[in-house]
Amino acid sequence: MWPIRRREAALRAQHDIDALRHANDRAAYDRAREVALKNGKGYRDTIRAALDALGPAPVPPLTPMLTCEEPTYEGMCRLLAAGQPSVGIFASEGGQYIGGHGMSDEARLRTAAGMSAAWDGQPIRRVRAGDGITILPGRRVSMHLLSQPAVADILLRDRLLADQGLLSRLLISVPDSTMGMRIWREPSDEANRAMVCYGARLLSILETPLPLAGTVPNELQPRRLPLSPAARRVWVAFADHVETMLGADGELRPISGIANKLPEHAAWIAGVLTLVRDIDAGEIAAAEMAAGVELAQYYAAEALRLDGGSRVSAELRLAQRALDWLLRQWGEVAISLPDLYQRGPGAIRDNKAARQIVTVLEDHGWLVRIAEGAVVAGVPRREAWRIVLG
Repeated sequence: MWPIRRREAALRAQHDIDALRHANDRAAYDRAREVALKNGKGYRDTIRAALDALGPAPVPPLTPMLTCEEPTYEGMCRLLAAGQPSVGIFASEGGQYIGGHGMSDEARLRTAAGMSAAWDGQPIRRVRAGDGITILPGRRVSMHLLSQPAVADILLRDRLLADQGLLSRLLISVPDSTMGMRIWREPSDEANRAMVCYGARLLSILETPLPLAGTVPNELQPRRLPLSPAARRVWVAFADHVETMLGADGELRPISGIANKLPEHAAWIAGVLTLVRDIDAGEIAAAEMAAGVELAQYYAAEALRLDGGSRVSAELRLAQRALDWLLRQWGEVAISLPDLYQRGPGAIRDNKAARQIVTVLEDHGWLVRIAEGAVVAGVPRREAWRIVLG
């Protein structure tokens, strides 16, 4: 993050200078406007001509902030209105954002919808009684959060966010823990050179003038970055491959949300890699497109791994709840499916869910099928299981 911090420091230093100049310009403008109104002596045409000659009010300098850690969606919009046209929600403690006001129960859907629209590059449009009408075209938002697994689960297992589409716009990586293997060693000269090169390159990019729309100081108008013919062939082949894997029995069907966006993710990554290599590049080359595809495939593999883990974990957690209920509250020596989904834990409310839980408990030795059926709670049941007491 040091290149970003250094760039922010430079922006703050310039902002201090510009803020003083703006205060003086504003005072002079306000005084000149008073004089124009007074000298017009009540004549509309004279006053209008004087005000036209005066020109528009001086524009305040942009807020010198490139990143923030826990903004609400409304706060982010205000920052984009008064600050830099491109900001990042970056946090080394992701719980600040995940557990913040912007992701509270009453604001979560609003935040997710707004962030999804920002990811799509749409202009921000807000109509509020207090803030009035706000239209912010040409703004960009990026997000990078580091989080402990238990905190990340709050976000990743949120069905509302999955259905809304925000999660499919996130590229998630869950590396294995290295605890026990972090033996100290001095950084190599090669590693030091790589870090210096990285920082210098990013700082150079951050200091490059942004492509703006006319004279508006914080409205971006990015140039087009097309795929070269060779890169386009790589991208089309990848997009077709993803589509075949999205069939009914396809490998990517369980993660269809993010899989549907994998070709777009790959192209965006390739664009970033291209501009890091050459900020003035005219097109995306095949090498960057291939790298974008490789990284997109990595994130797809991570999503599949997380999806499998989440389904197993959720099923096991529900099975544990059912087992606790059987051992502590159910007073019979046997159980049937209707008893489980009619009287058991609230999350089990149909035959299909009950059968899945019974299968898990059978596999773990807590239930044993009674072949001939049994009378359970006074009712004959063709399907029944004996509870194995610990």
